[in-house]
Amino acid sequence: MSGTMFMRVSEVAEELGVSESYAYKLIQKLNKELKATGCLTLPGRIDRKFFHDHIYATRTNSEKE
Repeated sequence: MSGTMFMRVSEVAEELGVSESYAYKLIQKLNKELKATGCLTLPGRIDRKFFHDHIYATRTNSEKE
């Protein structure tokens, strides 16, 4: 399903190795951030690029503070 724009809860849970209930909470948090930028969000789904940018992004020490 990597060709789709959105990831579903089950896919997020599998990729991160967490429960689906935790994946729901994570998606809610990320969707809240995404909504603050003015984007529309779908419950239980997260934009694939946004997910990968926020989960796997590396930050410099100055950005972490």
